[in-house]
Amino acid sequence: MNSLFLLSTLAAQSGVAQASSIGFIDVLLKILFGFAAIGVVMCFAALSVVVERKVAAFIQGRYGPCRTFIPYVMLIPFVGRFLQRAGLMQLAADGLKFLFKEEPLPSHVNKFWFTVAPVMSLAPVLIASCAIPFGFFMYDGSPRALAAADFDLSLLFVLALGSLGVYGAVLAGWSSNSKYSYMGAIRASAQMISYELTMVLSLVPVIIWIAPNCESPLSLFELGLSQSSMWNCFMFPLSAFLFLVALFAETNRQPFDMAESETDLVSGFHTEYGSFKFGLFFVGEYGHMVLGSSLFICVFLGAWSPLPGLSYPTDWGWITAVLATLTFLAKIAFMIFFFVWVRWTLPRFRYDHVMNLGWGKLLPLAVANLVFYLLLAAFVK
Repeated sequence: MNSLFLLSTLAAQSGVAQASSIGFIDVLLKILFGFAAIGVVMCFAALSVVVERKVAAFIQGRYGPCRTFIPYVMLIPFVGRFLQRAGLMQLAADGLKFLFKEEPLPSHVNKFWFTVAPVMSLAPVLIASCAIPFGFFMYDGSPRALAAADFDLSLLFVLALGSLGVYGAVLAGWSSNSKYSYMGAIRASAQMISYELTMVLSLVPVIIWIAPNCESPLSLFELGLSQSSMWNCFMFPLSAFLFLVALFAETNRQPFDMAESETDLVSGFHTEYGSFKFGLFFVGEYGHMVLGSSLFICVFLGAWSPLPGLSYPTDWGWITAVLATLTFLAKIAFMIFFFVWVRWTLPRFRYDHVMNLGWGKLLPLAVANLVFYLLLAAFVK
C-alpha cells in the first residue's frame, strides 16, 4: 500500500511538473508570437512607404527614390547598390530624419492630448495584430494558430480595436485648436461611422453561412480553416467588394482620404504636427492598411491557402508552417500593392459624394446582400 501510494504521489508530481512545463512553453510561444506579429506590422508599414513611392514613380514614369545612400553600406559589393536602387536607404534616411528633428509643440494646443493623439493612432494596430493568425502549425495532431491570442471572438476584437484608430485623428484635430485640423477630425469620425456599418454588415452573411459547420464562427483562425475547399471571396463576392471599399474608407486611403485632403484642409487633422509625432501618424496609417489587409485575407482571401481549393498537407511538419506563413505574408504584400495602385489611379472623391456613397449606395447594398443570404441559408440549409 505504501509503495502504491508513493508511486501515485510521484506520478502526480511528474504530471504537475509536465503540465507546468507545457504551460510555460505555451506562454513563451505566445510572447514570441506577439513580438513577431508587432514586428511584421512594423516592417510592412515601413516598407509600404518605399513601395508607395516606387509604384507612384512607375505610374508617373519616374525612377523614384534611388540616390540616397549610406557611405559604409555602399562599400558592400552588390548589396549596397541594390539597397540604393531599391530606395531602402531612403527609408533609413526618412526614419532618422523623423527621429532627430526638433519636436515642435505650438503654444495654442492642448499639450497633453496633442502628445497622446499620435500614440492613439498606432497603439490599437499593434494590439490588434496579436490576434491575427499569420499562419498555422500542427501541435499534438491538431492545427494551432500562429498568433499571440487565439480566441473565439478574435474577429470582433480586431474590428473593435481597428475602429479605435479614429480616436487618434479626433484627439489630434480637437487638441490642435485649428480650424483645418478640427475639420479633418470631424470628417474622419463621420467617415468611420458611415462605412463601419457597411463593413460589419458585409461580414454577417459569411458568419451565418459557416456557423453550422464551425465551432467558433467569430474566430479568425476558424474562418481561415473553413476556406480550405473554397475561398469566401468567390462564395460571397458582393460581401468581399463591400468590405474592401469600406476598408479603403476606414484607412483614409485615396480616393477616401477626406480627413487629410491637401486641397482644402492643408494636411487635415495632423496639420500642426511635425517630426516624430507626424511619423507616428504616418506609421499608424500604413499599420491600419496591414491590419485591414490581414483581416480581409483571413475572412475572404483564403488565409494561408495558396490557391482556391488547395491547402498545404498537415503531415509536412514545420515545412507546412513555414509555407503557410509565407503565403499569408505574400498576400499582405499583394494587398499593400493594391492599396498603392488604387491611390495613384483614382482621383480623390468629393466629401458629399463620399457620404452619399456610404449611406445611399453601399449600406442599402449591404442590407440587401444580408437579406439574400439569410433567405438562401433558410431554404438551402
